[in-house]
Amino acid sequence: MWQNLKRELSEILAGRIRDLYGLEHEPVVEVPPRRELGDIAFPAGLHLAKALRRKPREIAQELAQGFPQTGLVREVRVEGAGYLNLFLDRGAVAARLLREEVLPAGPGTLPGKIVVEHTNINPNKAAHIGHLRNAVLGDILVRSLRALGHTVEVQNYIDDTGVQVADVVVGLCDLRHVSAADVAAIPEPFDYYCWDLYAEVGRWYEQDPQRQALRRATLHELESGQGERAAIGRLVAKRIVHRHLATMKRLGIGYDLLTHESHILGLQFFATAFEELKRAGAIQLEAEGKNAGCWVMPLRDSAEFAGLEDPDKVIVRSDGTVTYVGKDIAYQLWKFGLLGRDFAYRYWMDEQVWETALEGAQAPPKFGRASRVINVIDARQSYLQKIVRAGLEAIGHPEAARSSVHFAYEMVALSPAAAKTLGYVAAEDDGKAMEMSGRKGIGVKADDLLDQLEAKSRAEIAARDRDLPADALQELSRQISIAALRFLMAKATTTRVIAFDFEEALNFEGDSGPYLQYSGVRARNIQRKLQAAGLPAAVAPAEAAGLAAELWSDDLWDLILQTAQTSEVVEKAAGTLELSLLARHALELAQRFNGLYHKHPILQEEDGALRAARLATVQVFQRGLAALAAILGVPLPDKM
Repeated sequence: MWQNLKRELSEILAGRIRDLYGLEHEPVVEVPPRRELGDIAFPAGLHLAKALRRKPREIAQELAQGFPQTGLVREVRVEGAGYLNLFLDRGAVAARLLREEVLPAGPGTLPGKIVVEHTNINPNKAAHIGHLRNAVLGDILVRSLRALGHTVEVQNYIDDTGVQVADVVVGLCDLRHVSAADVAAIPEPFDYYCWDLYAEVGRWYEQDPQRQALRRATLHELESGQGERAAIGRLVAKRIVHRHLATMKRLGIGYDLLTHESHILGLQFFATAFEELKRAGAIQLEAEGKNAGCWVMPLRDSAEFAGLEDPDKVIVRSDGTVTYVGKDIAYQLWKFGLLGRDFAYRYWMDEQVWETALEGAQAPPKFGRASRVINVIDARQSYLQKIVRAGLEAIGHPEAARSSVHFAYEMVALSPAAAKTLGYVAAEDDGKAMEMSGRKGIGVKADDLLDQLEAKSRAEIAARDRDLPADALQELSRQISIAALRFLMAKATTTRVIAFDFEEALNFEGDSGPYLQYSGVRARNIQRKLQAAGLPAAVAPAEAAGLAAELWSDDLWDLILQTAQTSEVVEKAAGTLELSLLARHALELAQRFNGLYHKHPILQEEDGALRAARLATVQVFQRGLAALAAILGVPLPDKM
């Protein structure tokens, strides 16, 4: 709404400039530094002074005289050296916020399609809290883009032929000595079973490095898709993906397409990309040195990779296996519709999601063919993402390379207290955060954390409301746990490592998701109490527009104006990929609302017009909070 309002006023001013001076000018919009200077400022006088050869303030005064009447502006002033400052009609703006959507109506109003790839957990063990940061950030980005009117396709890449899956298969075949039928019979939670097995295999390799030959042999079978180990690998991946999807559903995260790496290989996607890379001279076969027998992308002459000790990247190893980045170049080409090949698809009915297939007869939606691709991958993968873009550029797709975006973020580590709680460090630890490691079995499983959050929520709710039915208690505790975890992952800037701490995650006060929920419930309770007292529980837009200016105090107006700017914040957050802006904005709205709660009582206010202005402000806040909560994935319960 705020962008639309600024656009409308800019167009009015541009028309005024055209009529007065015969000039085409696109006004710059600023926000005055202090409330007493107005709500919107145009430095048009300063910008036109040179062309008109006149003093900026004189131009501003001329523009102010006879400024076209609009129901949104109550006063126009000239300030400073030549600023045209507008004071908005507070009731009219509040009415507009009550009448219009805080954000655009929904996806599909803008051209093109954006593919967002996120989550991408190796299907070899349970998801941990580090994976949740990727999934939550990816999901919030998707929600933001859709709220802004974009068509978004969400993809989750399943690396079912990688080293991690190979190691679990080695563990099953060579440590446990089990068959595919035995693997199918292992009880749930299968991902927890594999968590321990994966760490055990790592220790087993350390005891005798020659055992890693089993990993290489297993990798070959996984890539070829043939043999008992390949069958076990497919079963492991399917069972683990099933568990990962269940974990993500607990947080309201879903996908449009699961893309399997094995299908990229099985359908010769990489073979096609490989020929394109060779044709373009982007890769070469090394005859000597440490990369002898490997197909390598030489990058030493590229400015982006200059200065690296080893700038050349292996695409195909000497044993014929394909590196991650090689497969990802093929995948990226497909996302843009540039590969000339496509997957078959099938609908995984149990999970209610489409997935790629080697063959299939179902009629799927049209996947891929994106105009922009955003890959949500942690900052450690920045180098590989640059190589993917370099590969697209080398093949002759510079526009696709420019439209390939890496959404990088820092990892989640364990705070010293969390590490000690889990038994990973001694009392004399140096106090530094501890990096999680799936290979060492160090980390906090996502489902364990969610279970703890729900248990704490149930205990706190039950202590306050002993008569709450069991099903209502369970649902409310679920909603609070989701809010706590999602907000925790969203509120930190992407350049900051999150030092995960149980106490912080389980704290429902302060800058937390449950605080947003509490604020929403408090606003609803105001309306409930009004209704119980026989007073109007809502203000219609027309009524708000007619309320006198003096009824809207500056602190009420600040909340209305900040809510109006929500769409601008969403646009900035999605454009800069700094989603903490959304969490911060939601928190500031909630804090401002709670600050007004006791200062401007509504139920006890006898003046009907003043009560209406305050209630309208509460309604505006509710609409803004609901829009932000939907993007952040924070459920707003009816009661707390």
